[in-house]
Amino acid sequence: MNMANLTFHERVSDALANPAAHQAVGRGARKFTANRAQAVANFPQMDALRDRARLIRAHTLSKLDVFLAEFADNVEANGGCVFWAQNAADANDYVVKLAGAGDVRQVVKSKSMVTEEIELNHALEAAGVQVVESDLGEFIIQLAGEKPSHIIAPVLHKTRAQVGELFQEKLNTPYTDDPFALNDIARAHLRDIFLSADMGISGVNFGVAESGTLSLVTNEGNGRFCTTTPRIHVALMGMERLVPTLADLATMLPVLEISATGQGLTVYNNLITGPRRPGEPDGPEELHVVILDNGRSDALATEVAEILYCIRCGACMNICPVYRSIGGHAYGSVYPGPLGSVVTPALMGLDQWHQLPHASTLCGACKDICPVRIDIPRLLLQLRDASSRADHSPAWLKTGMRIYGTIAQRPGLFRLGMRIGSVATRLLAKKGWLNTLPPPLNGWTDHRAFHALAKKSFRQLWTERKTTEHPL
Repeated sequence: MNMANLTFHERVSDALANPAAHQAVGRGARKFTANRAQAVANFPQMDALRDRARLIRAHTLSKLDVFLAEFADNVEANGGCVFWAQNAADANDYVVKLAGAGDVRQVVKSKSMVTEEIELNHALEAAGVQVVESDLGEFIIQLAGEKPSHIIAPVLHKTRAQVGELFQEKLNTPYTDDPFALNDIARAHLRDIFLSADMGISGVNFGVAESGTLSLVTNEGNGRFCTTTPRIHVALMGMERLVPTLADLATMLPVLEISATGQGLTVYNNLITGPRRPGEPDGPEELHVVILDNGRSDALATEVAEILYCIRCGACMNICPVYRSIGGHAYGSVYPGPLGSVVTPALMGLDQWHQLPHASTLCGACKDICPVRIDIPRLLLQLRDASSRADHSPAWLKTGMRIYGTIAQRPGLFRLGMRIGSVATRLLAKKGWLNTLPPPLNGWTDHRAFHALAKKSFRQLWTERKTTEHPL
């Protein structure tokens, strides 16, 4: 099924009708959250570090032009090349032309959400370049012809049995659902590709302005293979993913790693400063850093600029009750969950993505768990307001709110409406609950019951209490 051709509500319905994916996502997300809670309990400095991390992000974005210029100058001083990409087309065009000029036939990639954002794989494949994802989760997703469902764990929605069946079909290997055996199969398949690829492509977790260093954080050795074995390394970085100094990086890495997977330290923390130098045995001959705007400059000038503080840990997704129920694909964007509900319309506009800010209960769990304390509920409300002002609300809601506004401004009419609603709902209810409501209110009762209105309103109870306790 092509999810891109479905509406948001159709994608949600499709996700809810897939119990295997629902269970896999919920189980994986809860495990990540539990791991994070245990790691935080063992690290009493976490709250102070989160405060410091937020200050670093705020300071960086307040002087982003200065730090970007410093970073680019230092990358070039180290022997690297910098390309400023205004949008996805610019970035893709640069990488495709670079591949053509270097006679690149095969590309091996480390996991990168920015490359997913700009659909770089499609651009390279259209130019006749073979692209192989080397992160295990991304490798599985590529074999399945799907998109990631989580920014940290792309294959969170699949069970190990499904992965075993996929490997059996695509790689002609005996069926197994043993995770260690599946990992060995993928490793054996990818080993020769690492050694023969002409170009390695990666993302960037953080760029360090003072030194032009690229920080890449992974739990698999594929990241180091991609950035050292091919003769050309291309790193794609969202323009906001900077820290001013290495000391600031030392603050950001623990809060990222604890929040993402509950690890005190990820397995591979890579610091790359320039291409291979004369006399060095390892590293690429060329390093190219593509700094991507793609709507970030515009978002920086809006009321939701705070979302650019995000360090892509995925913790907000893991804790979100909506994400746990519908998974990542239902959002229709490469960035799902509470993060995606803000950053997608912020980068790509509300016209196509105005429904995403409503994919939230506003419970505030995402704000509580965010390592840089982004107030995501506030940003969601601001986007909802902007969506309403842009007239994106459905007709039934606009009509309903106009009717409610008319009634609410007339106390007598409001009290009459409450009495009628109370009598009607109690007559239709079974044991105090309504299990079926007409459209569009059935969006509630399709999944939960609705309590009948109370016999007496709060106003009535308050009046009676005042009369009883303070009679005239």
